[in-house]
Amino acid sequence: MSSHEQRNYFDILKRYERKFEERELFEYKILLQRHKDDEDLDKLSMKKIKELYNKYHVNREKKNYDQYFSQSPQINSEEQSS
Repeated sequence: MSSHEQRNYFDILKRYERKFEERELFEYKILLQRHKDDEDLDKLSMKKIKELYNKYHVNREKKNYDQYFSQSPQINSEEQSS
């Protein structure tokens, strides 16, 4: 795991710290301290970080609102005929 990916995980998880359970918060703070000390996390530690990420970070799909903002063809044809 590269340090860039590791940093991204910690940046995202920072938003969810207040939602963590007590045990998760304890583990997260230990891993965060290791990250701040510029240590590369081992496989087990990265697995824990990814589990927290998957549990708390929800990727919601962006809704398409184009249908509400697009002009109807009737309005365009009326403007052209005037």
